[in-house]
Order: sequence, then structure tokens, then C-alpha cells
Amino acid sequence: MIDWPYFPYAFAFLMALPFLVFMRQFVFSYIKLKNQEIKLLTVKGNSEQRVHAYERLTLFLERMKPANLVTKFDRSLAPHEYVFLIEKTINEEFDYNASQQLYLTKNTWKNVVSSKNSVLHLIHTTYENLSDSATLDEFKTVFLMNYMNENDFIAQTIEELRKENLIVN
Repeated sequence: MIDWPYFPYAFAFLMALPFLVFMRQFVFSYIKLKNQEIKLLTVKGNSEQRVHAYERLTLFLERMKPANLVTKFDRSLAPHEYVFLIEKTINEEFDYNASQQLYLTKNTWKNVVSSKNSVLHLIHTTYENLSDSATLDEFKTVFLMNYMNENDFIAQTIEELRKENLIVN
């Protein structure tokens, strides 16, 4: 059998076979670990984007609070001009932040949209219920009073964002 011409090749193959099997296992486990590392880095990147989304939407909601809205714009405006400018500002900022819905749950985004619509509805109903001779200061006062008499839906939405941020991140 030692005189067989393929004996050295067969011997080398038998000696190399365990090393090839171990090398194959090593390569596959290395690839698996690298894939896990890439997934972890991706999740970390999404986490940072998610935190940024929560921050931006919290800032948007804070700016939408009536206490912050009444300080905007010139005091010499007529109430209808003020309503137009406030509505335009809210819609522009909402459009700017609309892409953040990718990082929120569907329910939370729905609450953000609902808060925006509730503020706009409150602005319009306040304006419609005010007399034609009312000044801007009177409008702002009635607007704040109407908001105070309702549930603080903006604070509730901000609290939801805070809770979801703690759960997700």
C-alpha cells in the first residue's frame, strides 16, 4: 500500500481535512459575528435617529402650546391676521417634522397629529366665537382661557413621547 503512487496525496488530504473543517467553521462563525456587529451598529444608529425624532417632536409640541403661541408676532395685528399667521406657522413646522413619523409608533404619531389639529381647531373656534370688534389681546386671553378649560392634550402627548422614548431606547 505504501507503494501506491497516490499515497502521499491521500495522506496529505487526510491530514488537511480536519484543518479545512475547522477553518470553514471559523470563517462561518466570524461572518456570523460580523453580521451581528453590523446589526448592533444599525440598531444603535436608529436609536440615535429615534431620540432625535422624539426631541424634534417634543420641541414642536412645546412651540404649539398656547402659552408660547400668544407671544408670537406683533401686537398690532388684527385677530384674523394673527390666526392666519399662527395656522401657517404650525402647518409649516408640522410639515418640516412630518418625516419623524418613521421613528415613532403609529399611535404616537396619531396623537401628535391630533394635538396639532386640536390646537388649530381651538384657534378657529375661539376666533369664530369672538366679536368682530375684539382686539388681539382679547383673542389671546380667550384663547388661553379656552385651552385651560380643556384637557391639556399637548402635555399628554409629550408625556407619551417621553414614555415611548424610555421604552424604545
